[in-house]
Amino acid sequence: MAETRSYSAMGLRRDAELHAWDDVPAHHSARERRRHRRPRIALNLTAMIDVTFLLLIYFMTATEFKSGEEIYRLDLPQRPAVEQRDPFELDDEPLRIKVATTGYGLHSYSVRVEGPFRQPRSFEDLYEFLRQRRISDDSVGGLFEPDHPVVVEPARTANWQHALQAFNAAVRARYTNVTLGRPG
Repeated sequence: MAETRSYSAMGLRRDAELHAWDDVPAHHSARERRRHRRPRIALNLTAMIDVTFLLLIYFMTATEFKSGEEIYRLDLPQRPAVEQRDPFELDDEPLRIKVATTGYGLHSYSVRVEGPFRQPRSFEDLYEFLRQRRISDDSVGGLFEPDHPVVVEPARTANWQHALQAFNAAVRARYTNVTLGRPG
């Protein structure tokens, strides 16, 4: 009788019983296969951390901190005393009055005051507007000093009589810094 030996008795395993990635037999459960997997390759970072701390200690001890390096002598020019401005003081941006001629008659014109103001319809309305906005003892709620710059800017096609009527309305409201701007 021929002697029959099993593969396991000879220490051999059949390739059909093994997975390619594992040496756990195929008939074992998935839990057992997970438990018997080969360990993964891991990188030991302890040596790299040690080298990093050694370099840190080296640079901390090798660096010299000199207190004299942070002090610089600066020769700044002397300025005359600067006046303290009132933070609530308004800038002297001129009040601009634009005048345009809209037709051929004496009453065909338009007057526009730059800013968020109610627009006057006539030169008499312009005079009232300027008089009410001038700061004085007899009016309450004025916005502009009497010497605040007022610029009358006529349109290129404006009749000069209309430009001078706007100029006269500002002077009549007692503004002292009234000028004619370039026609635009």
